[in-house]
Amino acid sequence: MDALQKRLPYSIDAEQSVLGSILVDPECFDEVSQILKADEFYHDIHRQIYEVMQGFSLSSKPIDVITLVNNLVGEGLYEDEAAARSYIKLLVDIVPSSANARDYAKIVHDKSVLRRLIVAAEEIERDAYSEGDEVESIVDVAEQRIFDIAQNNQTRDFIHVRDAIMQTYERLNMLRDAPEDALGVQSGYADLDKYIVGFGKGDLVIVGARPGVGKTSFCLNLGANIAKKSKKAVCMFSLEMSAEQLVSRLLAAEGMVDSYKMRSGKLENDDWEKIANAASVLSETEIYIDDTTGVNVTAMKGKLRRIKNLGLVIVDYLQLMETEKKRKDGSRVNEVAEITRGLKIMGKELGVPIIVCSQLSRGTDKEKKRPVLSDLRESGSIEQDADMVIFLSRDYYGEDPEKANLVEVIVAKNRHGETGTVEMSWLGQYTKFSSLETAIREE
Repeated sequence: MDALQKRLPYSIDAEQSVLGSILVDPECFDEVSQILKADEFYHDIHRQIYEVMQGFSLSSKPIDVITLVNNLVGEGLYEDEAAARSYIKLLVDIVPSSANARDYAKIVHDKSVLRRLIVAAEEIERDAYSEGDEVESIVDVAEQRIFDIAQNNQTRDFIHVRDAIMQTYERLNMLRDAPEDALGVQSGYADLDKYIVGFGKGDLVIVGARPGVGKTSFCLNLGANIAKKSKKAVCMFSLEMSAEQLVSRLLAAEGMVDSYKMRSGKLENDDWEKIANAASVLSETEIYIDDTTGVNVTAMKGKLRRIKNLGLVIVDYLQLMETEKKRKDGSRVNEVAEITRGLKIMGKELGVPIIVCSQLSRGTDKEKKRPVLSDLRESGSIEQDADMVIFLSRDYYGEDPEKANLVEVIVAKNRHGETGTVEMSWLGQYTKFSSLETAIREE
């Protein structure tokens, strides 16, 4: 046991072989860089050599022995050229070819993961012994440390601009080769996607409307669209409605079955057939529903970390969420601020968009006006933390019969693009939102 504690996992042979493979065949650097980051090397000199190679790659300069030696000496990593040349020659002689470069890189990466796991275990042990925080907080931090390692999320104080540039290059290559995958999660409504481009990783999206306008149905429609198209898991936390009620709405919207008939049980033969077809489609998706009341951000994170291939989280709705512990000042505004910050951080940690339903202040009822950002209940923190705010507005009061089924989807805030308004159709009997052209065709 003592020997294991003294020696952290690493493989000097694998580290040397990775660098040697790149020197033998510089073209393999792009492949290796997808697996391996500079700080995953155990030995400092290997990390420094890899960083110099990384700089060459970013500058589109060839990686060869002469330029590498000159840079190592110029940056003071070696005192003289002879010593640098001798070690670089050793690296070249270690491998006959670059055929196994990926395998070598995987070994170095795996050893780095084991070292991070050891450090995380020591930190978890220290926190547990200290008894300094609430147990829920200690467990949450422990889960987050293990989750970061499992997701290959590097924890560091700073990230070098060089690494950030490499990540940007990877994203630009994705935009070129697979633009739909790189643009974020598409809503499934073409007119709306023209404004939002896509829900990005870590985005906090607020959907606001007065009760009865359809914000729950809108988010359900979004979730179903995204689950069907992306094949990723969509998790919904429903703090107001039961899972059975939500599934009933999903079936009504997917099968175009009158929701009143589903509630009353007065279904006809063709309705049963539509429900069966809708059930078949939805059963193939990865939609998960949690209808626990009064859930908090910590509990959400604990559940979401166990979901494989997570693509989207929906919370219905913000004002029913609770904080981990009640504030002494009793201020609900401050509690909501704490919740929105927690949701924003959760989205960033999980790398998925978080869509949150939010109620509006009653002023929109009295004035019968289109909602604006200041209408968000406890609006200060919500408006500040949100990357995107979408309002739903329709003639809820029946003043204009011709617009009874017309909904304005107002993109009031958008950090990634334009703001504007999209008109959609509200098919109330099916609890479904559709583009105007689609609604006309379906009717």
